[in-house]
Amino acid sequence: MLPGGLLSEPGAKRTARDWIVDVSMTVIALAVGLLAFAPTEDQHSDFGAFADLVVGVATVIALWWRRRWPFAIGLVTLVPGALSGFAAGAGLFGLFNVALRGTRRQLLVLAAVAFVVAAVYPLVYPDEDLPYFINLALGALITALVISWGLFTRTQRDLLLSSHERARQLEAEQRAHVEQAREAERRRIAGEMHDVLAHRLSLLSVHAGALEFRPDAPPEEIAEAAAVIRQTARDALGDLREVIGVLRSGAGEVAPPQPTLDELPALIEQSRAAGMNVRSRIEASGGDSMVGRTAYRVVQEGLTNARKHAPAAAVEVTVTAGDELLVEVVSRRSAITAPSSEGTGTGLIGLAERVELAGGELSHGRNERGDFVLRATLPWNA
Repeated sequence: MLPGGLLSEPGAKRTARDWIVDVSMTVIALAVGLLAFAPTEDQHSDFGAFADLVVGVATVIALWWRRRWPFAIGLVTLVPGALSGFAAGAGLFGLFNVALRGTRRQLLVLAAVAFVVAAVYPLVYPDEDLPYFINLALGALITALVISWGLFTRTQRDLLLSSHERARQLEAEQRAHVEQAREAERRRIAGEMHDVLAHRLSLLSVHAGALEFRPDAPPEEIAEAAAVIRQTARDALGDLREVIGVLRSGAGEVAPPQPTLDELPALIEQSRAAGMNVRSRIEASGGDSMVGRTAYRVVQEGLTNARKHAPAAAVEVTVTAGDELLVEVVSRRSAITAPSSEGTGTGLIGLAERVELAGGELSHGRNERGDFVLRATLPWNA
């Protein structure tokens, strides 16, 4: 419902609010013109009354272009008001529009024209019940009120425009922040995979070297070494495909070899040793290397958040495998405190990116009991 003029996006069109304002303005301008014309009807000839009506309708139609040419439309609608009562309503809206959109000089010129119109109209159509000076004072008062109203509305529009621009800037900054977190997570994953791939290739080199230096080894040992080489090469190709899938421009720092699903019991024991109240149910092991690393990171992030925001909370870690691998970390409500001011949520953003790259889904938030639940579902192929 913002005015179309406040929407700075390319190709912004008239909004529903613009149409409502235009229709309302047309009805009010015609009503004000009719009220101004009625007391002077007996002072018109038949042709004069018809001409007054035509001029008034023409000025109302001219208001359609007030946004594009505020000063010109202000003159076109205001000047006829010196002789036409039916044009009075359009003239007031033309003056208001210049106060809303025109320059200071244009407003001063049109204000002077309005005062002249207010002085001439009672002379053309004298009112026997009201003295001339009272009519002049009423015209000057109405002119001042319309200008004041227009300036006030202009101030409100400027404040709205400023708020709209700030909101757009904050939204753009947030998108950039999220994208940076995702990019950092991709680079970190690529670094982890780099180390795993290097480890597999080194094993491949060792076994190939053993075959080279022991060509006379028993057939059983040669067959065993060849099987190890084949499996290692297959695993290395799988890791390479994963690296290609997440690697982006730029290189992150190489991280140490990363833990997988089988290291979860050790991670939970470390948290217990640090004083956390952690209960666990781990019913899965092995699995795809990327899925295993991702599951480990989900549990690690959940325990880290619980330790940061609710150090006394009871935490439950559940890892189960069926058609999918379900990883869930629940921090009980009874000890949850207000979140720490440290951090900006990039941990969960990066974790969501990691889970998505692994082909899974991540959700987090409070359940119906108020517990904070971090849950990931991952593709499972034990």
